[in-house]
Amino acid sequence: MKFMTKPVLLTVDDDAEVLRAVERDLRREYGGRFRVMRANSGESALDALRQLKLRNDPVALMLVDQRMPRMSGVEFIEQAGAIYPEAKRALLTAYADTEAAIGAINKARVDYYLMKPWDPPEENFYPVLNDLLDDWLASFRPPFEGIRVLGHRWSPRALEIKSFLAGNHVPYQWLDVETDDEASRMLEGAQGRKLPLVVFPDGEQLEAPDVSQMARKIGMRTTADEQFYDLIIIGGGPAGLAAAVYGASEGLKTVMVERQAPGGQAGTSSRIENYLGFPSGLSGADLARRAVTQARRFGVETLAAEAVGLRCQDSYRFVQLADGSELSSHVILIASGVAWRKLDVPGAERLAGAGVYYGAAMTEAISCRDEDVFVVGGANSAGQAAMHLSKYARQVTMLVRAPDLAATMSRYLIDQIAATPNIAVRCRANVVEAHGEMHLEVISVADAETRETLSTKSLFVFIGAQPHTDWLAGKLERDEHGFILSGPDLLRDGHRPPDSWGRTIARDPFLLETSVPGVFVAGDVRRGSIKRVASSVGEGAIAVQFIHQYLSKL
Repeated sequence: MKFMTKPVLLTVDDDAEVLRAVERDLRREYGGRFRVMRANSGESALDALRQLKLRNDPVALMLVDQRMPRMSGVEFIEQAGAIYPEAKRALLTAYADTEAAIGAINKARVDYYLMKPWDPPEENFYPVLNDLLDDWLASFRPPFEGIRVLGHRWSPRALEIKSFLAGNHVPYQWLDVETDDEASRMLEGAQGRKLPLVVFPDGEQLEAPDVSQMARKIGMRTTADEQFYDLIIIGGGPAGLAAAVYGASEGLKTVMVERQAPGGQAGTSSRIENYLGFPSGLSGADLARRAVTQARRFGVETLAAEAVGLRCQDSYRFVQLADGSELSSHVILIASGVAWRKLDVPGAERLAGAGVYYGAAMTEAISCRDEDVFVVGGANSAGQAAMHLSKYARQVTMLVRAPDLAATMSRYLIDQIAATPNIAVRCRANVVEAHGEMHLEVISVADAETRETLSTKSLFVFIGAQPHTDWLAGKLERDEHGFILSGPDLLRDGHRPPDSWGRTIARDPFLLETSVPGVFVAGDVRRGSIKRVASSVGEGAIAVQFIHQYLSKL
């Protein structure tokens, strides 16, 4: 059997000469298949085991001397067994310790004891260890070797980290410190650690990291290779990804700035069934992954960063990033999408990320197994989430403000919901309050005649969206909701916008051009856009054609 990480053989002895001899014999026979480690005391060996557990490294065998000061071999094995319960345990004993060793077989679940000296090892050492290791290998299942996240289910920071990793298609293992014995064992002796704790395969640990720390650690690009590009795209949703693919494939040196994860809201969708060319549907994550791969193939540079400012100088357009750096180009495309609108009822803000979730929050679906959950909203996104959650939850109840779903949801999805026995739809119902101390416990739901309280730990909210465009205030024209105006929407009584228009640009704005020449907009962030994945992809592709026209006149 081959391993990505060699299982550990740990030998513990306070006698330096014996310790070297044991290590030598172990390396000679098993060094090709196992990693041999040594410790000169029980305390240091326990510390080593805790570090190995944090890294998720397997331990196959603990070979321990019985007579050690401060902690005997049996005492060590009793404590070490709680950290690595499946590891084989063997005592090294002198003749006088034979009775103690035999008693330890029952007391500390010692698998075997070996007499010192053991020469020749081919007769007195290796045969015993071979049997123990063969037994261990027969039941061993290789551990997960990727990133592991330890934390509380109700931690908003943990949710942010899990969503970031999932959105960027980085495999990880979630360990709930309240319910997972493995997490408890990993944190033994690590009091004072800030949670969530993120443990990487190389052993490095980050305590309650933010997204930028995570991005740097997993190798995402956070600083640009160049200062000047042909095209800067803000946002990595369907519109931004489409523009990146079409722009780069047509020779534009393109950088895409995405603060969270490519795919946008569409990337969190559990199922998109009406996207052209995929008769069986596909998940938003699959669509985003395919698009990102395609963009990379054409040389698009993707930057894990947040745009915080926009400025213009002559024909140059500059994007200021949160880290203080700046990118420049002749053309910028804003495709930053929208964020879910918050539920404006008492308790909702306080419990956000601790039972109240905005959007699909697909990372939390498995945690809802055998629970009763509620979905607020009646559009396609809410229906898709309800269908996905129904695979795990005991009961999914949709709370819909409208009298029915027909006006806001596609027929295929309405039919699927009707055919799913553990999804119920309550129309003309509103959540009016969220209750709970450390996490959501109860919601108050009202309709025209009644108000009742319902127990639940999870409420998923899909009540419309709002654009993230405050950073563009005073730079681009927006409507009262923050959506960006473009093309014909900028004309006032048939007249062009003020400033550059009419003075330096003797034409009307292009269809997807904003109030600043050379700055374009596509996707959900544009006023009047159709909130569909295919429409956003189309706008991103169309924007590139107008960008070419703009560049040709410079």
